[in-house]
Amino acid sequence: MAVTVYTYGKLQQSLLEGRINFATDTIKVMLLSAYTVGTTLDTAQFLSAVLAAGTEASGSGYTAGGATLASKTVTYTAAGSWSTQRANSTAYTVGDVVRPASTNGYVYQAVVGGTSGGSAPTWPTVIGTTVTDGGVTWVCQGTGVLVVDAADPSWTTSSGGTLAASHAVFYKDTGTTSTSPVIALWDLGGTATATNGGAFTMTLDSGEGLLTLFTN
Repeated sequence: MAVTVYTYGKLQQSLLEGRINFATDTIKVMLLSAYTVGTTLDTAQFLSAVLAAGTEASGSGYTAGGATLASKTVTYTAAGSWSTQRANSTAYTVGDVVRPASTNGYVYQAVVGGTSGGSAPTWPTVIGTTVTDGGVTWVCQGTGVLVVDAADPSWTTSSGGTLAASHAVFYKDTGTTSTSPVIALWDLGGTATATNGGAFTMTLDSGEGLLTLFTN
């Protein structure tokens, strides 16, 4: 199944209101067995709004509220030092972040996945502008990248046990759903299941972590 990652629209509001300190706060990931996303990506600031439209998963090895993220990091990288260079005839998925082989001070994120062309496109340098590159569409995102990362959270089922989920919500846990700010949503592309001693693992991207934020 293909995982699609979304950032909640009100994350920036929570950050500017001082509600989240990713490095020191208790950040969790909750599994959902059902979620009617609707407009919640734009309107939900707190976990209570998500749970009003979804159902928390339950199953073998899972504890209500989800798992606490460990080994959290927040790393800033200027565009010219971003390690992933765009390459010819290479498959990219939505969310991938690259810089031109000859750096121009900007990074670009794939908004349409596909295979890149046989030569580099003419890169735009106006933030928000897109460019087509073979089957990939890139958008100019900014002059630097903040990567929010952590160890991959995981749950281990028991012998004969089952754990299933269709979505995962990352959030700061305050102990009260109405004040716990949401951060990101993973749509697992269907119902993922672990059974009989298997692990249900959320594998964060090796380069882009849990989420990426861009500086202008």
